[in-house]
Amino acid sequence: MSDQTANTPVPAGHAHRAPRAEFYAYFAVILAFAVPFALLGWVVQALRHGRLPKQGPLAAAWADAGAITPLIFRA
Repeated sequence: MSDQTANTPVPAGHAHRAPRAEFYAYFAVILAFAVPFALLGWVVQALRHGRLPKQGPLAAAWADAGAITPLIFRA
């Protein structure tokens, strides 16, 4: 039996949409909450390992917000 779901066109309602203002509002709130935790984690890693982490605290918070925000809209 063949897999009929492979290589099927994406339905019109599921096309990639440009982020809207609501997405950016959630992103900003999550980023604001993530920055203090990322800064704390960055300091702890720097003290434990004796060198600065590869990724700065703002970049880490930005990555976390970028990963979490789409999950909210998928639910």
